[in-house]
Amino acid sequence: MEKVRYLKLISQGSVFIHPTDTIYGIGCDATNEAAVRRVRDAKQRNSMPFSVIAPSKRWVYDNCEVSAEGEKWLDRLPGPYTLILRLKKASAIASSVNLGSGTLGIRIPRHWISDLVKELGFPVLSTSANLTGRQYMTAIDDLDESIRQKVDFMVYEGEKEGRPSTIVKLFEKEVELVER
Repeated sequence: MEKVRYLKLISQGSVFIHPTDTIYGIGCDATNEAAVRRVRDAKQRNSMPFSVIAPSKRWVYDNCEVSAEGEKWLDRLPGPYTLILRLKKASAIASSVNLGSGTLGIRIPRHWISDLVKELGFPVLSTSANLTGRQYMTAIDDLDESIRQKVDFMVYEGEKEGRPSTIVKLFEKEVELVER
C-alpha cells in the first residue's frame, strides 16, 4: 500500500498495526472516539490510558504542560521513550485515549512512522499490538489472531529486536523512569 492510501485510511478511522523504533503497535486517529474504542476492544483494555505518537514537538507544547525537566526529555525525541505529561487541552484527543486521567503519554519514535504522523497533522494512538497482559509483538507470529481480525490493515517490515519504550513520568515533582 502506498503512503497516500495509508494517510486516507487513517484519516477515515481505520485501526492498524504499525512498526516503530521499538516494537509493533496498534493505532488509529487519536482524535476519533469510535476508532479508539475499537482499539480498546481489540486489546481488551478498558481501564489504562493509551499513548499517542505526536505529530510534532510543537503539538506537544500546544497541548501538554511541559516543565523545564520535560523540555530536557522532549529534546531526546525522537527516540525510544514515552513521556507522560499533563494534558492541558483535553480536546486534543478523544476522551477514551486517556480516560480522564489528566495526563497523556507522548511518543515520537525514531522511525518513518513519525513522518507519516507529522504529515497527518494529528496524533495517532499507539499502544503495543498485543492483548493486555500478553507478550508484545516483535514479529508477525506474535500477533494474536483475535487482534488480527479487528484491524483494517497492517504495515509489516520484518522482525523487530526491541522492547517497549521506556516510560518517563514527568507530571509529578519527581521524574520517574519505568523500564519495561
